[in-house]
Amino acid sequence: MRRRRTSTHRHGFQFVTLCISTTLVLILLGLMVLSMLTAHNLSSWVKENLTVTVMLSDNMSQTEAKRLCRDLRNKSYTKELKFISKEQALKEQTEAMGTDPTEFLGENPFVATLELQLNADYANHDSLTWIAAQIKKKPKVSDVTYQEDLMDKVNTNLRKVSLGLLVLAVLMTFVSFSLISNSVRLSVYSRRFIIHTMKLVGASWRFIRAPFIRQSIVIGVLAALLACTVLCGGLYAFYTLEPAIVNVVTVREIAITGAAVLLFGILITAFCSYISVNRFLRMSAGELYKI
Repeated sequence: MRRRRTSTHRHGFQFVTLCISTTLVLILLGLMVLSMLTAHNLSSWVKENLTVTVMLSDNMSQTEAKRLCRDLRNKSYTKELKFISKEQALKEQTEAMGTDPTEFLGENPFVATLELQLNADYANHDSLTWIAAQIKKKPKVSDVTYQEDLMDKVNTNLRKVSLGLLVLAVLMTFVSFSLISNSVRLSVYSRRFIIHTMKLVGASWRFIRAPFIRQSIVIGVLAALLACTVLCGGLYAFYTLEPAIVNVVTVREIAITGAAVLLFGILITAFCSYISVNRFLRMSAGELYKI
C-alpha cells in the first residue's frame, strides 16, 4: 500500500513537473508566433502614421480649401485627412513655444496646411513621390513635405526583423521539441519496467502506447491553456500601460496564437510520447537495467 502511494505521488509530481515545463516552452513559442503575426500589423501601423504635409497658399479661400479636402478624401491612397487653418496653427505653436510669434513679427507667419495620412499600401518611396507630384499640381498648393527616407528605413528594418524572427522561430521550435521530448522521456523512463511487463503478457504496442499518449495530450492541453492564460495576462497588462497596442495586436492575432499554442502543445507532447514509448518497447530486459 505504501509503495503504491509512493508511486502515485511520484507520478503525480512528474505530471505537474512536465505540465509546468511544457507550459514554459509553449509560452516562448506563443511569443514567437505572436511576434511573427504582428510584424505586418506593426509595419502597417507605422506606415499609416506617416504624415504628408500639404502647405496651402495664403490666397486660398475656405471654399477652395474645402474643395481640395473633399477631392483628396476621395482618393484611394487617403486614410485620414486633417485641415489645419492659419489660426489653429498659430494657436498650437503659441501653446508649444509659450510665446505668440505675432507679438514680434507683427503677423501670423504660419500657413494653412493639410495633414494627410496614407493607407499602408501607398506608404512607400515610389508611391509617395507620385502622390506628392500629383498634389503639387493642384491649384494654390505651395509645397508637399514628408520624411523621404523614413519609409525606406522602416521597410528595411522590418524586413530584417521579420527574417530574424523567422530564424529564431525555427530555432525555438527545435529547442522546444528537445526540451519537451526530454521531459516526456523522463516521465516514460520511470515506468519502463511497467511497459516491459505489459509487453511480456502479450499486450500490443498500440495498447501499451495509448495511455501514455492520452496522458501526454492531456498535459499538452493543460499546458497550452496555462500558456494562453499567461500570454493574455501579459497582453492585458501591456494594454493598460499602452492602449495603442490594439492597433498592432488584434483579436485575430490573439486567436491564431492561441490555436497555434494548443496545436503545438498537443502535437509535440503526443509525438514525443510516441517516440519515447517506442524506444523502450524495442529494448530487452537486459537493456532496461543498463540505462
